Amino acid sequence: MKTSVFALGFALAQVYANIPVKPHAMRCGDGVATCLSEAIPCDRNEYVDSHPMAVCRAAFMSDFPVPSDVSWANDPLATSILNPSAEATSPSPRSFRPVHPIRQMVRVVNKLGALSVTPMPPATRAPAAPNTAIAEPPTCTAAPVANPAAPHLLLRPPTLTPPPGPTVVAALPNSTEPLAIPTANSEAVALRTNPPTTTSAQGPGPGTNAPTSSSSQEPVLGPPTNVPVSGGTQTPNGNCGLQDDGKTVYICGNWPQGGCCSAYGFCGKTAAHCGAGCQSGPCVAAPVAPAPGPSPAPAAANPGSLRILPAGSPGVQAGVPAMHAGLMQNGRVIFLDKVEDSTQVKLPNGQFAYSAEYDPATNEVAPLSYKTNAFCSGGAFLADGRFVSIGGNAPLDFIDPTVGDGFNGIRYLSRSSTDAALNGQSWAEPGNKIASARWYASVQTMPDGTLFVASGSLNGLDPTVKENNNPTYEILNAQGISSGRNIPLEILNKNQPYYMYPFIHLLNNGQLFIAVAKSAEIFNVATNAVTKALPDIPGTYRTYPNTGGSVLLPLSSADGYAPDVIICGGGAYQDITSPTEASCARMKPLDANPQWEMDSMPQGRGMVEGTLLPDGTVIWLNGCNVGAQGFGVAKAPTLDVLIYDPVKAKGQRWSRGPTSSIARLYHSVALLLLDGTMMVAGSNPVEQPKLTPVPNKVPSEDFVTEYRVEIYTPPYLSGANANKRPTDMTLSSKTLMADGSTFTVRFTAPAGNQAVKVALYHGGFVTHSLHMNHRMIFLDTTGYQAGATAQTLTVKMPPNRNVAQPGPYVVYVTVDGVPAVGQFVSVA
Repeated sequence: MKTSVFALGFALAQVYANIPVKPHAMRCGDGVATCLSEAIPCDRNEYVDSHPMAVCRAAFMSDFPVPSDVSWANDPLATSILNPSAEATSPSPRSFRPVHPIRQMVRVVNKLGALSVTPMPPATRAPAAPNTAIAEPPTCTAAPVANPAAPHLLLRPPTLTPPPGPTVVAALPNSTEPLAIPTANSEAVALRTNPPTTTSAQGPGPGTNAPTSSSSQEPVLGPPTNVPVSGGTQTPNGNCGLQDDGKTVYICGNWPQGGCCSAYGFCGKTAAHCGAGCQSGPCVAAPVAPAPGPSPAPAAANPGSLRILPAGSPGVQAGVPAMHAGLMQNGRVIFLDKVEDSTQVKLPNGQFAYSAEYDPATNEVAPLSYKTNAFCSGGAFLADGRFVSIGGNAPLDFIDPTVGDGFNGIRYLSRSSTDAALNGQSWAEPGNKIASARWYASVQTMPDGTLFVASGSLNGLDPTVKENNNPTYEILNAQGISSGRNIPLEILNKNQPYYMYPFIHLLNNGQLFIAVAKSAEIFNVATNAVTKALPDIPGTYRTYPNTGGSVLLPLSSADGYAPDVIICGGGAYQDITSPTEASCARMKPLDANPQWEMDSMPQGRGMVEGTLLPDGTVIWLNGCNVGAQGFGVAKAPTLDVLIYDPVKAKGQRWSRGPTSSIARLYHSVALLLLDGTMMVAGSNPVEQPKLTPVPNKVPSEDFVTEYRVEIYTPPYLSGANANKRPTDMTLSSKTLMADGSTFTVRFTAPAGNQAVKVALYHGGFVTHSLHMNHRMIFLDTTGYQAGATAQTLTVKMPPNRNVAQPGPYVVYVTVDGVPAVGQFVSVA
């Protein structure tokens, strides 16, 4: 094993060494530096942080603000920023440069004791590239850092304590707009960290490339095995417990984020640190009230119904595994998947398609192409209506050499309710990138149309190793162009390894509700500050890899659009044996003293997802009763549809709908269609698509790839309600403003009607049981005449963009709870 890893690493190093070098001046963090490439080609539009084998000599102390609580000591993947004679490897988690595939291989070999790292000689200084508008930097040097006790490891530089300073307004590399970046006082770090290219250095010959160092496999945490430890020294970096050398033990002590050492070796003070599995510190058995167990739910009087859709073409159902999904302005659904060795549809170039456009009216599928691997990306709709997928994973050029590295990719898709020429067009990727690699990032649209992009893995490797993680956020402008800055987000940092795919909701004060692991807070993006730390969420983990679901319940003027958030489901750890969480935690986070109100589903569920309906109820479905997210680590699928009515009294909110015959586990989706029914698709809990279960496999292959598509017809369109739909709906305008202005809706209502509601609905970007940006606002109306069939309503828009941020929405009119077919509008 040691020999083979060493040989592969040496071979890759030789390949990289033969790539021609194009040195040029580049930025290093927020200062200016020179890129002195050692074996990696420099690209004019990339920054030095994307080249871990380059030496970046910067005016580090003055130009690169680093929080005072950061330390680099005793890290096996230390940087040589302060040691220009050494090979520059992956630096501190606060600078978040990704681990290069060769570096990761060296790290593995080091752990096996098969290789000692020999520092590379210093590079000669390279001239700046032509037309590069970057000033010539000063050069700084420092004495080498020695580590005689562990010669095969590299040390991080010592802790740097920056002086207090004002907010820095920096020019953005990809935008003409300035962005205020808080500095040391708010612990912000401004970096440019595009990830390394991991594609094979050989040409893109079909079937000829070796696998890249990243693959479609995912790390699995497994149940924690750490036991309480005694003794140890004060942590220098927030890591705790037994360290990689098998000898050193750190305790949290007075670490600023908390004194408890979590089961996974991170310091903090939340229920995830001080509760079950706590290794040292002020551990307590139950830091928060225990979560309730399952509660029985009656069968709904009108449960609705499920049906499996027929194939639109022979052998073609969804077309691709439905990992991500969104309802587009043309009424069709976009499915987006990762690179696979097979799907149901192919592109004109003969490669399999990994994205498809599904037409619910005909069940036909159009294959779509993309240029970078969208595996486990985040996403949103831009203010101009484009659907955007952000981040992803490495290329699998041995499967498809036409698809490149998606870790820092941004993909755009345009559709229209009036321009059919856009139908079937593939994803556009003009080449701009996010600031750093992000796999499993969440995305939230802000009131000004910018995108808040948070979290993600730098390389798809073990999340218990900080160097692999990216607990930061960055801002993309309203056109989907990154600011080029990564800013640490402490709620993610302290909750590693449970820091990916956080739940995020925009509140009516313009701030964000963020929940991850068992923690929650209100975060002000404008000031880069936590406004309020919320109580820990009772129960087990709530986010990836034990994601439940979270919904921002319907907003209305009746209570000033006060946000009301519910989080259901979750699990204990990432393994096929993990129990799942039955409880739901609900809170109004902007209350004076917000507390979690606990309720529960009829059974524990992981990967359960909630979808708002136009009548104000929430449908929860999909998931498992045992296990977690990941390939082959879930069983006991939960097949019942659950109906949640948030306006009813606690204890009366849950009822059971129909039962599906299809397991919807990892990589499933559910979303509302224009006609008020729900589409349910996906489930691909295997590394590459398989159509036949294989028993007794580890990881499990008892549940395999699911291409069938279901439609759930809610109670409001079932039975006698099917003939009570409002018809002939017209809107006075399809371009609306969130400024309190009005528009007119005309429609025909069934005779004898008693009540009407108008909902402004945004379905968002759906993936991994998260519905990013999902929200619904009940709008105020006047002009309704009970019993009349011809109705004309004056509808008032929300007062500001905190309530309805820019982007595409659907207007639904419900009469006595039955919706008309919705129509897309644009909130400008």
